[in-house]
This record gives sequence, structure tokens and C-alpha cells, in this order.
Amino acid sequence: MEYSTFGRHVAVDTWGVGFELLNDAQFLEAHLVEAAEACGATVMSVQSKQFEPQGATVLVLLSESHLSIHTYPERGFAAIDCYTCGETVDPQLAIDYLVSVLKPKKTYAKKLIRGLGELQVELPECKLAELV
Repeated sequence: MEYSTFGRHVAVDTWGVGFELLNDAQFLEAHLVEAAEACGATVMSVQSKQFEPQGATVLVLLSESHLSIHTYPERGFAAIDCYTCGETVDPQLAIDYLVSVLKPKKTYAKKLIRGLGELQVELPECKLAELV
């Protein structure tokens, strides 16, 4: 069986997020898993680290690649990215879910189209996800 090398990688910097949201690795872990499931990805494992005096990193290993967040609560900043291989899982849906949860005042995002040769850079259209 031959597999496609096509993938999409969405990266977003969020600013103006509440300290409490960004300084809770367990909260973030739960929502990254929800975001992965919301975009149709298969979660393989989760690693998280709560830093002292503040900050968190969460990495969700997906069958399709990964979803991660790195936070700086004292600055209201989080760096989020989701890379998925293939065409069936849309990383933008995971990003939209997390932006809806974190409610940043500002977001800056880029989407890379990977695995086709020269990297293509696009401006993704971020939409607020409907949280259930």
C-alpha cells in the first residue's frame, strides 16, 4: 500500500489569554485531547508538564502526527500547533476548538502545506468552534 506524504501544519500564537487557563496543565491536556477528537484524529499518547513558577507544555501524539501547546501565563501567551498527515483529519478544526476554549484577544496563524515538495504557506481562516 502506498501512502501520501501530504500534510497540513497549522501554527497559531495566541495573546491575551487568562493566566489561570494557561497555567493549568491538566485543564490544557483535557482540552487538547478534546480538540484532537473534534478534528477526527486518533490520540496515541499524551505528555504534559506543569512548570514552576508558571507555564505548561502539553504534547498529544496522534496517529496522524501531533498537537501541542506551550504556555507563558505571565504574558498571556500560548503557542499552539497541529500537524496532520493525509487528507482525512483537518488540523484547523483542532486549532479552532482550542481558540474557542482559550478566548484570546489576538491570534496570529499560518498554515503550511507539507509533503508535496516546496512548503506552501497559507493564512488559515480561523473560526470559533461550537463547544458542546
